[in-house]
Amino acid sequence: MGILKEMQRAQARQARVQKQAQTAAYRHHQHIHREAERARKAAERASAADARERKRLYVEARIAEVAANNSDLQAHVDELDALLVATLDVDDHIDLRRLRKTVKHPPFKPGALANPLPPPDWRRFEPSAPSLLGKLFGGQAKFEQQQAHARYTFEQAQAQHAAAESDRQRRLAAAHQRYQQGRAKVEAEAAAHNAEVDRFAAALAAADPAAVVDYFGMVLGNSVYPDDFPQHYRIAYVPESHQLVVEYHLPTLDVIPGVREYRYIKARDEISTVARPAKEIRERYASIVAQVTLRTVHELFESDRAGLISAIAFNGIVETTDPRTGVAIRPCLVTLRTTRELFTALNLRKVEPAACLQHLNASVSKRPDALSPVRPVLEFDMVDKRFIDEVDVLADLDQRPNLLRLTPGEFESLIQNLFAKMGLDTKQTRASRDGGVDCVAFDPRPIFGGKVVIQAKRYRNTVDVSAVRDLYGTLQNEGASKGILVTTSGYGPASYEFASGKPLELIDGSNLLYLLAEHGDVKARIDPSDLD
Repeated sequence: MGILKEMQRAQARQARVQKQAQTAAYRHHQHIHREAERARKAAERASAADARERKRLYVEARIAEVAANNSDLQAHVDELDALLVATLDVDDHIDLRRLRKTVKHPPFKPGALANPLPPPDWRRFEPSAPSLLGKLFGGQAKFEQQQAHARYTFEQAQAQHAAAESDRQRRLAAAHQRYQQGRAKVEAEAAAHNAEVDRFAAALAAADPAAVVDYFGMVLGNSVYPDDFPQHYRIAYVPESHQLVVEYHLPTLDVIPGVREYRYIKARDEISTVARPAKEIRERYASIVAQVTLRTVHELFESDRAGLISAIAFNGIVETTDPRTGVAIRPCLVTLRTTRELFTALNLRKVEPAACLQHLNASVSKRPDALSPVRPVLEFDMVDKRFIDEVDVLADLDQRPNLLRLTPGEFESLIQNLFAKMGLDTKQTRASRDGGVDCVAFDPRPIFGGKVVIQAKRYRNTVDVSAVRDLYGTLQNEGASKGILVTTSGYGPASYEFASGKPLELIDGSNLLYLLAEHGDVKARIDPSDLD
């Protein structure tokens, strides 16, 4: 019995140990599983955090992209709003002296050719003298032979050196000659360029029409606009009245950004746009038309320190396609004629562009966005010299009639016929006391038509402003709707200033020649030198 109990106790102890071992193994296994689970969950959390971080960075990048787009958009709009102000701090005058070239030659650098070749050194050829013992055993004779050979070799080296040095000096002289020729070529080119600049400056100072047109073309070419502005223009100069006529290409409506704002829609991960209201686009475009007009006239007057121009006629046109017909059109959206005195009195930093144009009696399209045209104060082609310069060099060979040589009766018939061809019904024509023509005509067009007073002056000198005032007085006395003053010469600033804003049209000599050629099929000329 004792032995059995002892065996039972041993078995119980073994069972307890085994159970404890199993319990420990189970707990260890559970611990490993828990650690693995914790590691898995930690990895999931890290992955989720990494995904959230990537998503956060992605959203921030998209938001930054939208902010950059809006910043660029606002910068462009601000640039459009400041078209006029941006030019006011710029000196538009072109100093022709700065166009001259000054030549600065680089120093002559022949490189290794500048260094004389080192002559052969006798010490490198000279044999060593024999010792006293060597002399006793025949070394002296051998030394003398070596010395003779050394002298021969040395003399050959000297001859080769002399030839090489001579070649170096020849190549150095050739290089220097090429350098001098290059200098001479550059100086000749600079001299020719400077001579051309001097000729141009002299022609400009003499108010040569071609030089005047070229100079003011350079002025407008220097004006920096946004990239999508056309910056095309035509310029003509009427020396009789010191009037510059400009036909300037305005930008089209699409220079106004159609987008008002960019937005990021996070839920759909897309960038959407907010359209700019049509009313704002119309207003901004009208502002651009006004700003470009004032800016161009300002740049021309400011650049003219020599006082070459007294008045500017400006036509702002758009070269585009009529959306209704698909046909190319060139409507004039703004037109004005202003004098230097009137325009330079403006403080352009403080004006409202549209109101300023109204003050200058400009004619502006009521709907520039719809390309509604206005009638130019002066058609550019009426002063383009290509229409009147087709004349033989020798005046004696010019078969065109000189208007200044016509009799009063011939001049009267010419003017009457011209306006009849232009659609006016001439009711009364009489010669004026000064050799001109006074005419009362009727424009049969409804609404725009009515009674028209026409006065033509066959003058050689500039028409005085009193003639314009007289025409206006006649217009009021006759109850006419319009007055036209035609001359074979030109008008001064005071005349244009008086006519501004009134139903008066001033036609100078070059305009008259154009009208005669265009409507009367008469190729004429105005040549005071042919009266002698």
